[in-house]
Amino acid sequence: MTPISSPPRATGPAAAAGTARAGLRSVLGAAARHHLAWPCLVLLALLGLNVVLTDGFLAVELKQGHLYGGLVDIARFGAPLILVALGMTLVIATGGIDLSVGSVVAIAGALACLHISGLDDQNSVAGVLTAVALALGLAVLLGVWNGLLVAVGGIQPIIATLVLMVAGRGVAQLITDGQIITINSAPYKLIGAGYWLTLPFCLIVAAAITALAALLTRRLALGLFIESVGGNAEASRLSGIRARGVLIVVYAFCGLCAGIAGLMISSNVSSADGNNAGLWIELDAILAVVIGGTSLSGGRFSLAGTVLGALIIQTLTTTIYAIGVPPETTLLFKALVVTAVCLIQSPAFRRRVFRRRGPRGGGAAAEARRDVPEEVTS
Repeated sequence: MTPISSPPRATGPAAAAGTARAGLRSVLGAAARHHLAWPCLVLLALLGLNVVLTDGFLAVELKQGHLYGGLVDIARFGAPLILVALGMTLVIATGGIDLSVGSVVAIAGALACLHISGLDDQNSVAGVLTAVALALGLAVLLGVWNGLLVAVGGIQPIIATLVLMVAGRGVAQLITDGQIITINSAPYKLIGAGYWLTLPFCLIVAAAITALAALLTRRLALGLFIESVGGNAEASRLSGIRARGVLIVVYAFCGLCAGIAGLMISSNVSSADGNNAGLWIELDAILAVVIGGTSLSGGRFSLAGTVLGALIIQTLTTTIYAIGVPPETTLLFKALVVTAVCLIQSPAFRRRVFRRRGPRGGGAAAEARRDVPEEVTS
């Protein structure tokens, strides 16, 4: 028999260039399919728009030992939303939702400011630490209450947290007696408006909480338990996972994050407003989670995507102010942009809008290939 020889391979510069182009296409295709690709592109687009609209937007200056600049302001003002969105991410990963985070933000800020306003010396570090401990303790208890209603009481998460959303806002107004509590405390102001090691202190706190959440969910088994409960709670119970305990811990963590955000917001303005503090922040947090790629049906989650989503929301707010959108249409404009971002992220939407025609004669096989979701083919 005559052996069958393989065709000779092309060599030379042309073949090397073709191989390089194929490798580059493969890398770009893999990057485009990554769940963080579209949020990163959207964030870069918004930042680019701000560069065009605002002179020196990317400039970061060091004045009196503090960093100042447009990027620093976005991170500083976005820190409370990042924290609330982190807690919301873990709750949504279990298949639930927490609509009460805005009320918890108001309650935590109101209780801390009320305690500080009653001190003989509002600059007392011990007194401020006591106020912070009381506020965060109450925030965690409120989170545990939500978790008990969902895990033990069997109430739907949207209903259980809606109760605290309505009642909690009233509790915050009772704490403040319907007034705006104003304080003058330098140690408390550090939380939301102070600087440490040249960086905004609130940004350092947000980074620490994000790192802690990533450590607990990605380096320990807690993240797998959360995803398991969100994917199939009954199967998780049968496999030995204590779904009730996981739910209570997740809602408690969400309450803690909302409480820290409440301290940041109230300390930034040195006052507590039980009616307006944290108003609608729960909706921005849910949007940040969705933009970050976490599914509302539960299961897998992405903390990095949530941080990106929160930064997108804050950058969008900054962009709206830079463009000069009228205040009465700000929410509508924001909703339209977020809707567009979510549609661009959707593989099904991109497949329908940017569908490429297959080769001629592909027939039913080509049509079937086009209908396979990107997640399956990747």
